Amino acid sequence: MADTPDIIYTKVDEAPELASASLLPIIRRFAAAAGVTVETRDISLSGRILAAFPDHLTEAQRVSDDLAALGELVKTPRANVIKLPNISASVPQLVAAIRELQGQGYAIPDYPEAPETGAEKEVRARYDAIKGSAVNPVLREGNSDRRAPRAVKDYARKHPHRMGRWAPDSKAHVAAMSRGDFYASERSATLPAATSVDIVFVGEDGARQTLRAGVDLLAGEVIDTSMMDMAEFRRFIAAEIADSKAQGTLFSLHLKATMMKISDPIIFGAAVETFFAPVFERFGDLFARTGVDVSNGLGDLLAKAETEFSPEERAEVLAAVETCLAEGPALAMVNSDKGITNLHVPSDVIIDASMPVVVRDSGKMWNAQGELQDCKAVIPDRCYSGIYAAILDFCKEHGALDPTKMGSVPNVGLMAQKAEEYGSHDKTFKLEAAGTVEVVDSASGRALADLTQAVSAGDIYRMCQTKDAPIKDWVKLAVTRSRASGDPAIFWLDQERPHHRELIVKVNAYLREHDTEGLSLSIASPVEAMKASLARIAEGKNTISCTGNVLRDYLTDLFPILEVGTSAKMLSIVPLMNGGGLFETGAGGSAPKHVQQLVKEDYLRWDSLGEFLALAASFEHVAQTTGNARAQLLGNTLDAATSRFLDENKSPTRKLGGVDNRGSHFYLGLFWAEALAAQTEDAPLAAAFQEMAQSLRNSEDKIVEELLAVQGKEADIGGYYRPDPAKAARVMRPSPTLNSIVDASF
Repeated sequence: MADTPDIIYTKVDEAPELASASLLPIIRRFAAAAGVTVETRDISLSGRILAAFPDHLTEAQRVSDDLAALGELVKTPRANVIKLPNISASVPQLVAAIRELQGQGYAIPDYPEAPETGAEKEVRARYDAIKGSAVNPVLREGNSDRRAPRAVKDYARKHPHRMGRWAPDSKAHVAAMSRGDFYASERSATLPAATSVDIVFVGEDGARQTLRAGVDLLAGEVIDTSMMDMAEFRRFIAAEIADSKAQGTLFSLHLKATMMKISDPIIFGAAVETFFAPVFERFGDLFARTGVDVSNGLGDLLAKAETEFSPEERAEVLAAVETCLAEGPALAMVNSDKGITNLHVPSDVIIDASMPVVVRDSGKMWNAQGELQDCKAVIPDRCYSGIYAAILDFCKEHGALDPTKMGSVPNVGLMAQKAEEYGSHDKTFKLEAAGTVEVVDSASGRALADLTQAVSAGDIYRMCQTKDAPIKDWVKLAVTRSRASGDPAIFWLDQERPHHRELIVKVNAYLREHDTEGLSLSIASPVEAMKASLARIAEGKNTISCTGNVLRDYLTDLFPILEVGTSAKMLSIVPLMNGGGLFETGAGGSAPKHVQQLVKEDYLRWDSLGEFLALAASFEHVAQTTGNARAQLLGNTLDAATSRFLDENKSPTRKLGGVDNRGSHFYLGLFWAEALAAQTEDAPLAAAFQEMAQSLRNSEDKIVEELLAVQGKEADIGGYYRPDPAKAARVMRPSPTLNSIVDASF
């Protein structure tokens, strides 16, 4: 990437992108004073869609493939990227974005739900590359260091968030499969030498079909295969539905259909079919004829009923659905007021966001009456379900964790170079017939026998990869963080799980390459590691969790939500393996609701604290890599401003009448300017910010008045997935006084 700027700030989606329209002008004003260049690159869902279809657009409409360019940049020492949360699109989100873009005049093709022609299959392949976790694996060329900054932790202790009261007799529990899941079937091996393999399905008649050809593997790489027995899964779901009805708990399903974009939508759809079995048995032909896609949830069926069914068919189907709802267990609700259940849309309930709230709300979720009720949390695969069962059991025995006293569980996560890539989308398949799936050496044609899986029609197969270099770097980062913090570190690895057994061998070998004297470094199964970490944080002690990629994702939402109320307030640094830096700003799961509120009443609740934290670390990286002392000063003073921001409680308030996201940016800018004006290390820089700081302070009342004046009215941003930049800027910069100060040159 020629002429790489000092900092690249990613253009994303929803609330974080709208917030950028307000925050970026402030960032650029401060950065310019230190000679630091800040530019944007578009990794939004709409941007990725447009970049995939240049042949369907006019010359003026075409956009560069910024994600691909960033993917190359992060492999170099020059990278300094601030990554905001982007949409990991489910099919309903992807289709909605396509429709919006078409309405804006972009002649991109429809999403082919059932491609038949070669052209349709080619279009589908382009769109499938955009679905799910399409961004993170490209940018994460390093492992993850995620923790709560001291200022955030101190604030949470002074101003604790609400935690529900736990009853020892709570019926809340986790339900997981005891056989037939990915955990039960996993096989794993470490490659002695580099090679290339094919994934081949062998039918019962001996016919061979190559599912994926030419998977390149490096020496020392860990590969594993596993399968989900879907017949066993359906039996499991049916039994849990009956048990939930008998116990009087809410039935809830917790998956990761956005990231695990092949396997989890299939699993989600099978759960919907099982819950509404009489409906699908009775109307299966109708659903097939009208294109009902159960992997998109009950919501897809209801949408097709409105547009594709006759009035008589619609009435009969809806009545049958209501009968199932009445006769089955109560379903957990995503939105009680609108009747949206846990089974409506797969991307509505994402396990890493939903399960921490279950813990926070004392094992309860919302029911159809808008009341909290004990839930059965169905997490089918035992690879991950046990950690949630352990924390529910802990809270039943000991009560809720206390944010004013609890310690922290920072995370060192193995994720570099697509390590354990969320079930490896490109190597996940639904099998249409019974047989075996082999991993075959491309050159010799020999199957790697230890990795062969027997499958039945409808089963899900997947192969995952974890390269050796990221594992070695992961161990190094764990040792570094333990020594820097003085906290013990636990590698969450299960000796009973084949993949983890391979990692344990490597962890033990690479630990011997480091000076670990005086450090507490241990290995424990995820369940035992969870128990040990909970016991310590309840005593106010910290424990570093060293985990694989998926558990990294889950824990870096779970513990922050319990510790500080949100995962958006975490410092997330990715030291890239070739020397660059990637700075992530937290989760975006609440972003859709924030946009809806903005459009309805011109009020954006999004909290940009994660951006403040990432930006300070990014300035520090600029200083370390370029020798720009002023960049270090910007980072130091921004940290000071952020601490003051928290102490004076300038985060967005929850309702109209207080400062929202835009007001929080004003106060961050004010405190930052005052910190720069007061510092004594660089007198010219202090002088440069004296006037700005004074102008902001003198204009405080007027600026706040201008920001509050727009609240309560509808806001036009010109689009949900691709807002109009000019309209978004007008909405997000409504204070002429603030704008004139920020836009003035030094």
